Amino acid sequence: MKKWTREIEINAPIEQVWKFLDGSVENMQKIMPQVVEQKPVKITEEVVGSVYRQKYREGKRTEEYDIETLEYLNETNEKKLKVGFILAKMFEITALYELNKINDNKTSFTYTVTSRPLKWFLKLFLLFATDKVVVEFLDRVKKVAEAETSRSV
Repeated sequence: MKKWTREIEINAPIEQVWKFLDGSVENMQKIMPQVVEQKPVKITEEVVGSVYRQKYREGKRTEEYDIETLEYLNETNEKKLKVGFILAKMFEITALYELNKINDNKTSFTYTVTSRPLKWFLKLFLLFATDKVVVEFLDRVKKVAEAETSRSV
């Protein structure tokens, strides 16, 4: 299994950043443009255990998989969302998004991804995997959240 964790400070209120992770598909697409569609399959009252079917476009291919909510916390100063899914029947992926309020206009965002190969020969691919996608994702969230915050001021 491979794990990447990166943190970034975003000049935006915690609620502004949270809406991209725990909001509408339209908001999610601003930070994850490859997500084509997300529909609920099973919704639980406590959120944990909820499952969504997501369609994701990679080039000309569209993948479809179920994403399960594994952890959920929505407090005023701290928010957490952890999801898990199987990618292309080859990797078990978890993504953990953690937001902490620094002040009214600044948020700390920590993103942790794990990838576990489901077939022995895929372990080789993980040897060469880098955190490039994780860093790019953090930068995109920062850029989008700060742009929207400056527009709303």
